[in-house]
Amino acid sequence: MDLARFSHTGRVIVGFGLRALLVAGASAPAAAGAAEPDPGPAAAAGLDRGALRSGLDGIRDAGMYGAYSAARDGEARWAGAAGVADVRTRRPVHPRMLHRVGSITKTFTAVAILQQVERGRVELDAPVARHLPGLLPADLGEKVTVRMLLNHTSGIGDYIAGAFPSLVQGSPASLDANRFRTFRPWELVDLGLRAPRTGEPGQAWSYSNTNYVIAGLLLEKVTGEAAEPYITRHVIRKAGLRDTSFPRTPFVPGPHSKAYEAMYGYIDPPRDYSVYDMSWAGTAGAVVSTMDDLNRFYRALLGGRLLAPAQLDQMMTTVPVTDPQGNVVMNYGLGLYAQDLPCGRVWGHDGGVFGMGTVSLSSADGGRQISLGFNLMKYQELDEQGNLRTHAIDLAMAGHLVQALCGPAGAAARGVPALVPLPTQRVPVGK
Repeated sequence: MDLARFSHTGRVIVGFGLRALLVAGASAPAAAGAAEPDPGPAAAAGLDRGALRSGLDGIRDAGMYGAYSAARDGEARWAGAAGVADVRTRRPVHPRMLHRVGSITKTFTAVAILQQVERGRVELDAPVARHLPGLLPADLGEKVTVRMLLNHTSGIGDYIAGAFPSLVQGSPASLDANRFRTFRPWELVDLGLRAPRTGEPGQAWSYSNTNYVIAGLLLEKVTGEAAEPYITRHVIRKAGLRDTSFPRTPFVPGPHSKAYEAMYGYIDPPRDYSVYDMSWAGTAGAVVSTMDDLNRFYRALLGGRLLAPAQLDQMMTTVPVTDPQGNVVMNYGLGLYAQDLPCGRVWGHDGGVFGMGTVSLSSADGGRQISLGFNLMKYQELDEQGNLRTHAIDLAMAGHLVQALCGPAGAAARGVPALVPLPTQRVPVGK
C-alpha cells in the first residue's frame, strides 16, 4: 500500500501502491486458472552470504537510505542490513527492526477469510450482500463475490484519492493533516465506492485496497469479532510469529527505522512518516512485522499449517496480470501472487506505506525465501508524461532478490525475464 503517483500536470496516473519499480502499469482479464504445479526455485543448495551482503550494500550504494533483509534456504539462514535508520543521527539499520509491511497484510486477511471457508461460514463465489447486506449498492452487492474481493476483480475503485485528496495535486498537505486522524472502515468503503469503478464485477483485474477493507468487515460479520484481533489470534499467533502485530497507536511498537517519503520529488528533502495512524490501511495494510517473521509466516502458509489443502489451492488459483506489452508480470491469487524467475516460480506479496516498502517471496514449498524492507519511498524521478524513470535502486533490489531465491546460477541466467519487484505497485488507475 502507498499513495498515488502523479504526472507533472497533477493528473493521477496510478492508484494506491508503491507503483515504483521496473515495469509500466499492469492489467489483466479476470479469467482464473489453477496455479501451475511448479516446484519453485531450483537453486544450488545453501546461501551465498558474500553475494547477499554485496547485494544489500548495492541497494544502499544506489541511494537507498537503509535496507534490511532475511534469506533462508532450508535450514541455512542469513540476515543483513545496510545504511541508516535515521539520516540525521546516522543511527544504523539492523535486520531485526520492526517494519510497516503495507499490503502484505492482505495475505493475512485472505488467510482469515479462507479459514471461514474451511469452516463453512463463507462461500468464495457467494455475493458479498449475503453477509453484508446494504454495504454495497444493490447492483454491486449481488454481483461482487468474496473471491472477487480477494483477487481484485470486483471493479470497485480505490479510496486513496478520497482519503488523501491533496495527493491528486502533488501536494503532501492531506498526508500531513491525516497523521493522527482515525478512519473508520465504513468511511474507507464509502470513499472507494465514490471513486470511479474499474470495470464490471469479474471483468478485469484492478488492484484496490477497498476490497480488503470490505473483506475485514465481512470477517467481522461472520466471526462476531473485530477483524484485527481475530487475525492476530488465528493467523499471526497460529503461524508462531513473535514480532508481528496490528499496532494500536500511531507508533511502531519497538525498534524501527524512520520512514522517509520523497513522493517523486514533491517532498524535498524526504520527510519522516514513521509515526502515523494506520487506520487508513486497516485490514488492507496496517501490519507491522520483521523480515524474519515474514519468512516464517509464508513458510507456515505454504507448508499447510494455516489452511487446509483445498483452501490453499484456492488461494493459489490465479489470474494473469500483464504489462501494456502483454508480458505477464505476476499471477494474482487470493491475497497471494506468483512470479516466475529464472529458477522457477515463487509466491508472496509486496507492500508499501508512506516511507516504508517491503517484498516477501518464497518457493512453493517455503524452502527458499527472502524478505526485504527499506525506508525511502518514491525516490524515482518522473518524465514529462508522468512515467517513472528506472532508478539504480530498482535494479539493485531486483538483483538482491533473485540472488537470494535462485543463487548465482539463476541470478546469471540469460534469456529469462528479470524479476519485477513489487509488481502490485505498478498498476494504473482503472486497470
